[in-house]
Amino acid sequence: MSQTVDYAKKIKSDSLSYNLHSWSPQAALDPMVITKAEGIYFWNAEGKRFFDMSSQLVNMNIGYGNKKVIEAIKDQAEKMPFMGPSFAVEARSEAARKIIEIAPDNMGKVFFTNSGAEANENAIKMARMVTGRNKILSGYRSYHGSTYGAANLTGEKRRFPSEPGIAGFVKFFNPYAYRSPVEFKTEEEVTKYYLTLLKEQIEFEGPENIAAIFQESIVGSNGILIPPKGWMQGVRDLCDQHGIIMVCDEVMSGFGRTGEWFAINHWNVQPDIITFAKGSTCGYIPLGGAIVSKKIAEFFNDNFLWCGLTYNGHLMGCATASATLDVYKEENLLQRSKETGVILGEILESLKEKHACVGDVRYIGLFSAIELVKDKTTKEALVHGKDPEKIMKKILNILISEGFWTYNHENILMLAPPLIITEAQLREAMEIMDKVLDYVDNIIAG
Repeated sequence: MSQTVDYAKKIKSDSLSYNLHSWSPQAALDPMVITKAEGIYFWNAEGKRFFDMSSQLVNMNIGYGNKKVIEAIKDQAEKMPFMGPSFAVEARSEAARKIIEIAPDNMGKVFFTNSGAEANENAIKMARMVTGRNKILSGYRSYHGSTYGAANLTGEKRRFPSEPGIAGFVKFFNPYAYRSPVEFKTEEEVTKYYLTLLKEQIEFEGPENIAAIFQESIVGSNGILIPPKGWMQGVRDLCDQHGIIMVCDEVMSGFGRTGEWFAINHWNVQPDIITFAKGSTCGYIPLGGAIVSKKIAEFFNDNFLWCGLTYNGHLMGCATASATLDVYKEENLLQRSKETGVILGEILESLKEKHACVGDVRYIGLFSAIELVKDKTTKEALVHGKDPEKIMKKILNILISEGFWTYNHENILMLAPPLIITEAQLREAMEIMDKVLDYVDNIIAG
């Protein structure tokens, strides 16, 4: 036992000594040492088991330890781990073909990257190359990555370290009915209001200057904001009217997370570019990419594509993606996401009705969030800004102590378990959430 404790202490010590940990002041860190993961669970060095109710960073869709994917990685490593992007290689060709087969039928080709941020970086460049325009519109409530271009694309505060930013990036207010300054009776009213704002902004920016409108098909890290009825078609119509490229960031929402291959499918709208990453390989090997329409693919038949990466279409990532796509199909994970998502939605609605601290719940498939408030009538958020009392950290720590792992964005708790989760596992995990929300109710009661 002492050897195990000493080993865990060394791992933590080395981590703090040699790693820069993301999104954190380093001196305050106390990282948990993880030694095992299987299915929907992971274990720390003390042997405590955790429900992974966020799929880590909403990417472990198929869970941990999938034998088919692991074997595919081994096979590709032995066969050929790397070959430059200028060569035609089976793993790269197969992965691209399989992705195009599940994409909307207007899509033509894939440009592979290593992450979602890189996918968005290259989508920005492609949109500018195709249109000859420079401006890029994206929502204030968005996260598209933290590389320099993707950070400028991002709307929320994680863009601040990259400012003053790149010229041409313009933000608009994307729909958020719960926090809107106007009360709406229907989703259609929400859409009309926000589309009116967007139309005006396009006119003031000059539609002839706008290369692309970027959106997360469903806003992810900023609170699972599901577009109201008619919004996506409205944006599509505006793009068609003005010759603007419509880009859907599906890095988080793609590959079965919402019960469809891509979340945009829920609205029967076809974008010009789809960016992806997380669910394509579910964390087993890094991979991302931009799927472009047949029209854009044809443009680059005669025009130089100013995009390239050493690891573009890395064979290990491509082999992993091919196997992962097979797993989705063989284990019927899209349908399971839909069906289990219905159960999750029912649980969330019951929590909203029961708990004074739950102002709103939002869910689609296994992509969901709980928005915490001090007062349901006024909708005052449980925390503001930097959370000076560290209330959200306390809530997360209590969840962790109960064996429930997830993360938050300000006053919003994220819930996005692996798509392989069973109904029994889901209900057991959500009993923990119910118990912890009792604690939050007590906080707001004083």
